[in-house]
Amino acid sequence: MPITCQSLLQTHPAAWKRATTHPFLIGCHSGTLQPAQFNTWLVQDFLFVKAFTRMVGRVLAAAPDDHIDVLLAGLGALKDELLWFEAKASERSLNLATSIQPTCQRYCEFMASLAIAPYPVQATALWAIEYAYNQGWQLPGPMPKPYTEFADRWGNPGFTDYVRLLAAQADAALTTASPPVEAQAEVAFLRVADLEAAFWQMAFAPGDEGTMTKWGDEEIAG
Repeated sequence: MPITCQSLLQTHPAAWKRATTHPFLIGCHSGTLQPAQFNTWLVQDFLFVKAFTRMVGRVLAAAPDDHIDVLLAGLGALKDELLWFEAKASERSLNLATSIQPTCQRYCEFMASLAIAPYPVQATALWAIEYAYNQGWQLPGPMPKPYTEFADRWGNPGFTDYVRLLAAQADAALTTASPPVEAQAEVAFLRVADLEAAFWQMAFAPGDEGTMTKWGDEEIAG
């Protein structure tokens, strides 16, 4: 049987839990996260989203015709999201023209590397990235201020529906994938899980080099 998004979650529950359940998110929920820690994450996430927008554009270029509408909707939302990040940074007097942290750089490099991957791999990675945000901001429960609007942005029902559409598109692409391509998709899923966990952690330990994870024929820090 071909792999699916659901089967990846069932096969790798520990990796996915690390990606979506983290002291950063718990701290947002409990109100114990330090403002400087959140600000570190916010600025780096803006840099991430710029690279992610380019990734979605490359996925769109590789997608079959019947997947285009969903991906275009995602790109439209990302335009609004970048403007929203700029507004949030202004409210907090943060400089978005800052240096990219090593953890964020590794994530951006991974997303760029997907440009040469088969479409099922790209679709699986795209779903995993969006689903990690969707679950990460939902699982702690209702977020208090000042984090309510952040949780609402990625945990709202509309975004959840969008992630479900991405899962359906990834599953459709995986139905005709060869075993080697399925294996690449599984590696990409695990790579996203590792990078998501490291990205949350970056708020506490910026510059941490993390671990090493295999992607393709090269070792990439994760």
